[in-house]
Amino acid sequence: MKLHCLGHWKEEPNYRKGVNDMETAKELFGKTKEGKEIYLYTLENRNGVKAQVTDFGAILVNLFVPNKEGKMDDVVLGYDKLQDYFVNASNFGSTIGPNANRIGNASFILDGITYKLDKNDGPNNLHSHLELGFHKKVWDVVEGKESITFSVKKKDGEMGFPGNVSSTVTYSLNEDNELAITYFATSDKNTIINMTNHTYFNLAGHNGPNIHDEMLWIKASHYTAIAEGAIPTGDIAPVIGTPMDFLKPRRIGDDIDGDFPPIVLTGGYDHNWVVDEYNGSLQLIARVDDKVAGRSMEVYTDLPGVQFYAGNFIEKTHGKNGATYGPRKGLCLETQFYPDTANKPQFPSAVFGPNREYHTTTIYKFI
Repeated sequence: MKLHCLGHWKEEPNYRKGVNDMETAKELFGKTKEGKEIYLYTLENRNGVKAQVTDFGAILVNLFVPNKEGKMDDVVLGYDKLQDYFVNASNFGSTIGPNANRIGNASFILDGITYKLDKNDGPNNLHSHLELGFHKKVWDVVEGKESITFSVKKKDGEMGFPGNVSSTVTYSLNEDNELAITYFATSDKNTIINMTNHTYFNLAGHNGPNIHDEMLWIKASHYTAIAEGAIPTGDIAPVIGTPMDFLKPRRIGDDIDGDFPPIVLTGGYDHNWVVDEYNGSLQLIARVDDKVAGRSMEVYTDLPGVQFYAGNFIEKTHGKNGATYGPRKGLCLETQFYPDTANKPQFPSAVFGPNREYHTTTIYKFI
């Protein structure tokens, strides 16, 4: 069952749209605890690149791309069974919302009102709510000719966030091996919306070695400095002369276990890099290369930040096809507004509401 892509992206303001001639198909992936049927949807282009997504959590389950010899491997961590995603402690492939990453003291003030969130990461809030967040919702589905669009609604006050929010996430795949994820949301009140995709990539294959030997480049001369709990201090720190410098491609493992205090705080890389030349337009902001497999992935976004998480705390778990996952078996490049932007007025604003719609695109391109 496939969605056959036969087209290309057209450049449009602030995002790319797929224009393809496709047919839509789906297969049963399992049932929720309440008995609702959940499906797996497949997009595949003529190069054999194949992405499979599900309406539970709008999760990217599988992503097959060729290596330098044309061999197809699944390069994202995940599970074979729907039931495993009901827990999914590491958030493999998940769409995170309404707010990704951390909010300090699990609270923020907006329009003079204090909003209190779930304290699920020490005294802080992480990924909105671990059980009620968008990654654990069953999304509605619209099967397009060139894409799959998932939609979900959040009620005013749900998870502590204001506003009745309607959100969509659209996955598209084109003939240039670009997997695009486009987010859109509206709210009847000002609120915080900062969604991301939490896929863990390993370009050697999901069952490959850890990601230490992969080469990383990030278009960022600064990162958001952090304090205890990985909450930004509000300062923007330079990467030059530190292990945070990926302005030239280098091996991920070189400094990941060093004594640089920001890395010690998070047990390895788990920080927000400040994208250079951010202006709200889509641009290339990161690249990962696996020289052994001969695979490369470019990341494009119109957002101001990207969280590079090296999978330091992936719990030991049995993944797809009998693979065993553990720390640093995959890496995330989560495009986003900065962490704790709700409490940092000097950061780019993630406040959206009646006068400002949320609309952003991230593209993962495989070479």
